[in-house]
Amino acid sequence: MDKTLRFTLDGRPIEARLGETVLEAATRAGVMIPHYCWHQALGNPGNCRMCIVEVEGAAKPQVSCRLPAREGLVVRSISPAARRAQCSALEFHLVDHPLDCPVCDQSGECGLQDYYMDIGRYKSAMREDKAHAGKRLALGPHIMLDQERCIMCTRCTRFVGQVSKSHELGIFGRGHRQAVDLVPGRALDNPYSGNLADICPVGALTDRDFRFQVRVWYLDSTESICPGCSRGCNIFVHTSTRRPWQNQGRRLARLKPRFSPEVNGHWICDEGRYGFLDFDSKRLGRVMRLKPVSEELSWDRAAQEVAAALRRKPVEGLAVAASGALSNEDWLAFKELFVDTLQARRFLFAPEPDQAGTEDQLLRRREKTPNLEGGKALGFGTKIESLGWDSLAGDIEAGKVWGLYVIDRDPAQAWGGRSRELLERLDLLIYQGPRQCLAGELAHYRLPATAWLEEEGHFTNFQGNVQGYQRALQPLGAAKPDWAIFADLERRLKP
Repeated sequence: MDKTLRFTLDGRPIEARLGETVLEAATRAGVMIPHYCWHQALGNPGNCRMCIVEVEGAAKPQVSCRLPAREGLVVRSISPAARRAQCSALEFHLVDHPLDCPVCDQSGECGLQDYYMDIGRYKSAMREDKAHAGKRLALGPHIMLDQERCIMCTRCTRFVGQVSKSHELGIFGRGHRQAVDLVPGRALDNPYSGNLADICPVGALTDRDFRFQVRVWYLDSTESICPGCSRGCNIFVHTSTRRPWQNQGRRLARLKPRFSPEVNGHWICDEGRYGFLDFDSKRLGRVMRLKPVSEELSWDRAAQEVAAALRRKPVEGLAVAASGALSNEDWLAFKELFVDTLQARRFLFAPEPDQAGTEDQLLRRREKTPNLEGGKALGFGTKIESLGWDSLAGDIEAGKVWGLYVIDRDPAQAWGGRSRELLERLDLLIYQGPRQCLAGELAHYRLPATAWLEEEGHFTNFQGNVQGYQRALQPLGAAKPDWAIFADLERRLKP
């Protein structure tokens, strides 16, 4: 058990763990002392001087990020002396900071703005002939640098040194000529570069995709889970439906990491962050029968026809390709339909190759689906064996499979050039999912399902953590959650 000690901050008793600083203990207790350079995951270099506090018995103010918490310590962060020191540090940071808040993407969530409105509303003693430095410097595919706005907190250089360990950035020059810049010959293209826009407390490092698209005060925030891999990183989903993005029609503005000590800490990877920015592209919104005659159907009529088609031939020849992107609720309804009611025997759950990719030692997992574990908990892939794409193709060529029900998978990524020939051999092809693919083009029935942002549910990550996600957007067109589609079919197929 960690030893605890107690000290007083602004007249309030604070509990601290042994070895914690005053700033760390205060932050954990919900008391915010102004700071820039300190970050819970990046340490405390003590160079911004914003967290200065008054300590009873000390000859001069102290920086709280370097001040160890001690039993009986009496600290004041809002006393006249502490406020005067904090205001002086803030004024120093603003000496050469450009006055471009109206066009800065950080506006509305900027530490300089927040602290100035809180503690720094004073008449500046500085001249307005600001020093100039590099602007709009593209560091890599995702991050833009504005050196004039930088306050030298060094969070970015510590991140690439301690977290991504890719070392693309450094601080060059001395004195007032210091600047963050790329190491010569390098580009900021590590798999976690997007996190630099999150940890920059001002507008020096901004997201190239998000720049000049939508103001943050027009964004709605929803707690969710990243579906990009089996890690299940906790995220905030920022959507903008009240103000369309410059007629682009985008509803998803950006994804941001949400702190989770057990899963992803403070970070998310670039694959998860940027992999869903085309969320509304190639979306399906209409219930369709495409063969023999193309016709839009109601859900009621489609369910009747699909249920009848599934019963038309022996179930031994029916194969089902399911996705690890199904929620726990979807998996349960899936089992009730295909195992309990239809008693199907040919299933494909394995993520290879269309739902597999690169992994590393930080966050990324090879399985690019969020909920294979939710399926395994019901026996899929364990008690209920999984086919591979090659064995499924062999069964189709041998005439053993007459029907294929595809749920949010893309056979073309597995079968390549022979995909069309294999799919056209089938007497029945049903595609269910949120986006168009070759299986959806060749299907006899195409059933639009909601994407993860348009529903609520639970994912189970590879560690066994069950995590809930909330609906952030309304479904497009007639799309329904997968569990609702399965439940409707199961009701019609029951004896």
